[in-house]
Amino acid sequence: MENKTIITISRQFGSGGREIGKKIADQLGIPFYDKELIEIAARTSKGFRLLGALGYSLGGPLSTITELSLNDRLYLVQEEVIKGVACEGSCVIVGRCADYVLRERSDVLNVYIHADMEDRKERAVHSYEVDERDIEGSIKKIDKRRANYYEYYTDRKWGRAENYDISINSSTFGIDGTVEIIKMLAQKKAL
Repeated sequence: MENKTIITISRQFGSGGREIGKKIADQLGIPFYDKELIEIAARTSKGFRLLGALGYSLGGPLSTITELSLNDRLYLVQEEVIKGVACEGSCVIVGRCADYVLRERSDVLNVYIHADMEDRKERAVHSYEVDERDIEGSIKKIDKRRANYYEYYTDRKWGRAENYDISINSSTFGIDGTVEIIKMLAQKKAL
């Protein structure tokens, strides 16, 4: 890509969002960040330095930030990591409220990926090895956790159209079709 574009992907569990994000990043030759990579970055010495800096910036020594829950502290570090990778150049970031964290930037394409329940169940069993007993209940529980996390840290409704530039059904277009649509939109946005 000639101009910088950051693509954030929020997704329903089993919609293929992670796979789609990875394919986009690979095809565009840009970095891909998912939950695990951001959490690993947060645990590095830079992450611990950020925790110390955040403690002072919140009005006191590190003990101030330790009054926050571990999840809140991790969110604050992840927020800084997301902002940092966005400053470095084009990339794809999956989850972790990245659309909200980067909401002030004009070079971000925010995508929400959803899919039909039957496709989600199929992917959950075969790609994520989710137990087939009460598969639909498991999918709904994971989505509820994602929604609760998103809504807690953003005061926005997860999956609501106005939070994203596009909402796309990967069941309608397939994984590769969805990749192509998002790539096209990202390239248009970068112009």
